[in-house]
Parts: sequence; C-alpha cells; structure tokens
Amino acid sequence: MTTKVLIRGGGDLASAVIQKLYRSGYKVVVSELETPRMIRRTVSFSNAIYESSYVVEGIEAVWINSVDEIEITQEQGKIPVLTLPESEIYDFFKPDVFVDATLSKKKVHYKKSYAKVVIGLGPNIRAGVDAHTVIETSRGHDLGRLIFSGFAKENTHVPGDIGGYTHERVLRAPCAGHMRCEKKIGDFVRVGEVVMTVGGVPVMAKLDGVIRGLIHESVKITEGLKIGDIDPRGNVQHCFTISDKGRNLAGGVLEAILIGLNSR
Repeated sequence: MTTKVLIRGGGDLASAVIQKLYRSGYKVVVSELETPRMIRRTVSFSNAIYESSYVVEGIEAVWINSVDEIEITQEQGKIPVLTLPESEIYDFFKPDVFVDATLSKKKVHYKKSYAKVVIGLGPNIRAGVDAHTVIETSRGHDLGRLIFSGFAKENTHVPGDIGGYTHERVLRAPCAGHMRCEKKIGDFVRVGEVVMTVGGVPVMAKLDGVIRGLIHESVKITEGLKIGDIDPRGNVQHCFTISDKGRNLAGGVLEAILIGLNSR
C-alpha cells in the first residue's frame, strides 16, 4: 500500500520536498492558499494555481477544484494542488503523513496526533508535541538536521548570504498598491534598473544579477512585503531548478518519514 502524504504549502522549499517524495513513490497532495505569495514561482508547484498546471523539473502539478479529482490526477502521474479548506482535503485523503512546509514561523494549530507521522519545517513548531519531527531550516552547519524534541532555531530575519549579499538581493514593496512587473524571472538587471512598480512607485535593483523570483502580480501588495529576489551569481539555470537548501530539507523530510513509519 502506497504511503499518502499531505503537504501544506507549495512554495519553492515545499516543492523540493514534494519533488523528492513524489520521485520516491509516495502519493502526494498539496494544500495551498487561494493566492499564494511565493517568490520563486518558477520552481513552485503552487504556480499551478496561477497557470492551471505547472511543471518543475519534469514533474507536473495540476490545480484541481474538488477532492474527487485527486485519484484520477494521481493516476495520470500528476500532483494535485488544492485550495479547498485543509480539513476537507484531510478528511477525504486520510494521509499517513502530514508535512507543514509553509515555513510560516507562526504558532501552529495541530499536534503530532494529526497523522501517523507529522513533520514541520522551521521555527515555532515543537518537536515531540506539535510534530514528531522538526527539520532545521536555518542555513549553516545544522541545515536539514532532524529535531525530535524542542524547536528549530529562531528566525534571524536576515536573508541567506548569496555571493556576499543578504538584504540587498531582496526586493520589498515601498508601499501598498498594485504591482506591475517591468522584468521577468530569468532577466539580468543592473544596479538602479527598475524591476517593477508598486502603486506607481519604482522598485530598483540594488545589485547586478539575475532575477530569481517575483511575486505574482495578482497578489495584494502591502508595504514591506517581499516581492522579488535577485541572485548576484547570475546563473539563469538557478532560476528554474530546485536550490541546494531545498534539496537538503527534502532529504531531511524523507529521512523523517522513514524513521517515523518504521518506528510506528
């Protein structure tokens, strides 16, 4: 009998987990918000919500409107993405494993009794209480480490260092308002170039590099919201493939599932 996994979230890091588990033979279903705010859309299965279907590294996800479509979607070799209330998805799918891959950093509202194996990524999820296992998401020596008791490291609010840049590579909304992109993911930009406008206010690149991520234009933009990401390494391929961090976390989730299922 194939193990069924419900994954909350379909952004870039969650999608690394989804890809790993799908390729490992698990039946995966994704629960997502109606208007997801992921930045790295080109490597996010949740982009299917905006595009109807979307392919990441050769694997296709499809946005479906009913739990009754889950089985046929999986039989077609595709990953179902749903924006229905998670409780409805849960009751129909009856997952063996639940993975909270949202990295929301907020207090959670589930316990480890939610499924046979419950796994959480990042801080504010208590291993041994909220989840059986928590995966460390902070870059550095402990990235991907499995935590069986207690919490992952607190969020530092400092973006990961890429090419010596942290805050400079992140684009944030200068105000609330409608966003209009002047560039697209994969485009090269120079310091001072306009990447998008928010409420008519230009948002300019603070460094030279390739645009690795842009939030979807339909998202309601609030002041200070992260809306884009520039990679100073300038490798366009990185915009369309899963990151090293994502693959690391995905390996941790797979290990946690195997430990959990074997111990129960």
